[in-house]
Parts: sequence; structure tokens; C-alpha cells
Amino acid sequence: MGAVLHWYRTAAVSLLAVQLTVAHAQESYPTRLIRLIVPSSPGGGTDTSARIIAPRLSELLGQQVVVENRAGAAAMIGTEAVAKAPPDGYTLLMGQSTMTIVPSTYKSIRFDPVRDFAPISMVVVVPQLLVGHVSLPPRNVQELIALAKARPGQLDYAAGGFGGNPHMSMELFLSMAGIKITYVPFKSGNAGIMEALSGRVPLMMSNPLVSLPHVKAGRFRAYGVTSARRANAVPEIPTLAEGGVPGYEAVQWFSVLAPAGTPREIVARLHRDLLHVMQDEETKKRFSADGGEPTFSTTPEEFSALIRAEVAKWAKVAKAANIERQ
Repeated sequence: MGAVLHWYRTAAVSLLAVQLTVAHAQESYPTRLIRLIVPSSPGGGTDTSARIIAPRLSELLGQQVVVENRAGAAAMIGTEAVAKAPPDGYTLLMGQSTMTIVPSTYKSIRFDPVRDFAPISMVVVVPQLLVGHVSLPPRNVQELIALAKARPGQLDYAAGGFGGNPHMSMELFLSMAGIKITYVPFKSGNAGIMEALSGRVPLMMSNPLVSLPHVKAGRFRAYGVTSARRANAVPEIPTLAEGGVPGYEAVQWFSVLAPAGTPREIVARLHRDLLHVMQDEETKKRFSADGGEPTFSTTPEEFSALIRAEVAKWAKVAKAANIERQ
């Protein structure tokens, strides 16, 4: 009996020591370099977003935040790496909205966007712009829908990357509008836009910064932006919801997440500092210059709820579009 009691006392002391060590680590966080993993190549929207916030976040945390690119497999390699990293706040993910899409478009996915991450906050949203070659007769969304209904499957649209945000945003539009337009995949948005400019693939979902110069030059007609509200970068262009598809919304977003199991105190610290970063006027200007809409999640729980909603939303879109997982 005495030996058992001694064992319990020893175990209790050991457990208390571990708890105190963890508590101390949380209170002193951070004490060393933090890696911010970008699951895509340098130069894209995810990478740019990370490099905008990293220096300011470093100042607030008192430790260097280093951006590390780990591209490949539709951003799944870098995302999976963070999902499997120690939940100690020293490995973070610069997440993108495609992480909520890939469960519905790819078979070999080794992370769960809901279960495997501790969401911290969104930082920016980027709307898409639906454009068409000027040779197309429709001048607005309602006329485009009418033409597509009269010629089901005969119109084509371009989008870079299977299962990417432009592809799925267009499929959501088609589903909600009740029309059929044929998807023509391209390896990149730049490749697709060349075909759209030629008129061979007359419709396209595109980043406004890329397509707007062609709209102003009279080569494209802008049908609408994909955000729920008009975009700050193009306030003169109506939303697709205004144009004739009520309730439509599909934006690309970028965010910061930690591995699941990261202590709540660390998540709260990162969330607080990210809010300060995103409220900085210079940070807002830099995001806006790249066509983004700076934002932040009121709480990590709010962002977590959005992720769950997005996963369910894109699963419905994939099913409606009969998209087979690759």
C-alpha cells in the first residue's frame, strides 16, 4: 500500500512539474525563431501575404518570423507539413482557401482542414472577376445567363488549375445560376488569360489586377466580382450577386494557422498580435496595392467556423459539378 501511495505521489509531482514547465513555456512564448510555412512557390498571393505580415509580426513577438516556401501538390505538401509539426507555436501555416477545397477534389490528401489545425485569423481576401471577350453578345450577367441557357455547354471558360479558387468559383456560379458552361483547364491563370484574350475561350475567372487592365483597354468585358460586396480595387464593377445571382459569394482568402493542439494561450497571443498587424495602415496599403481586401477574424473560433462552412460549401459544389477527385 505504501509503495502504491509513493508511486501516486511521485506521479503527481512529475505531472505537476510537466504542467508548470508547459505553463512557463506558454508564458514566455516565443523564445526562438518561428517558421511561417508558405505551401506555394515564391511570388504568388500566399507568399506575398506572408512576406507582408512576417516583418511586423516579428517586431510584435520579439522573435524573427521566417517565411519558408514548401510548394507542391496543390499546396498540400506544405500544408501537411504544418499539420504534422509540433503544436508549440514555432511552426505556422500561411493558409489559403484551397485547403478547404482539396478534400473534395483530391483523393490523396493527408490532412483534415478542420481537425488538424488551430485557426488563428484570416488576414486578407481576394475577389475574382468574371470577364468575357468583347465579341460575346451579353453585356451583363443576366444576358450571359440567358445565352448560356439557350446554348447549354456550348460556351467555354478558362481557369488556371484544377480545383483552384477560380475553377470552383465559376462552378459555384454555374450551379447557382442553373447553367452549363464548359471548363477548359490551364496550368496557370496567365496561360488561360491569353486564350481568353484571343477569344478562343471567351470567358474567364481571374484576379482583378490581372484582368482589369484588359477591361480598361476594351479587350474584356467585366461581368462582376465574386465577393459579397463590391471590391475596393474595382468599386465601379457590380458583384455577381447584384448582377442576377442573389447570395453568390466566393473569394480567395489567406490566413495564419497553427497545428491542432497548440496551447490556447499561444493561439490567443498570435491572434492578438495579428490583429495589430492587420490594423497597421502601411500593412493595409500594401495588401490593397496587390488587389486584396485586408481583414481579420474577430476570434479564432470565428475563423474555425468559417473553415467548417467552406469545407461543406465546396463539397456541395464539387458534387453538383460532378467533379471527380484526382
